[in-house]
Amino acid sequence: MDTVFIEALSVDTVIGVYDWEKKIQQTLLFDIEMDTCIGKAASTDDLQHTLDYEAISNRIIAHTQNARVELLETLVEQIAQIILNEFSVSRVVITLHKPGAVKAAKSVGIRIVRTSEQG
Repeated sequence: MDTVFIEALSVDTVIGVYDWEKKIQQTLLFDIEMDTCIGKAASTDDLQHTLDYEAISNRIIAHTQNARVELLETLVEQIAQIILNEFSVSRVVITLHKPGAVKAAKSVGIRIVRTSEQG
């Protein structure tokens, strides 16, 4: 199995449980690792046989900006399901960073690993 990744995908959105957070945009950073087989893409040199990271990034950005959820846990689970259901991925690892959420920390966040039911 091969891994295609997207590192530090930056998305500004409204997220949080506190009233003040619901009135501002905050930056979230996504690190995403997607297990897939790149063999056919490598042998054909054809984008249609691999993961289009621009399309995946745009899908994540659009969902994150429109989700209007309070918890990172909810958002990261939604993103994992989108990637597994809409793209040819057997396993996804997502690390979601919320920099600035805790003053004494560079970032806080969540890391999850999910697999497709077929995988």
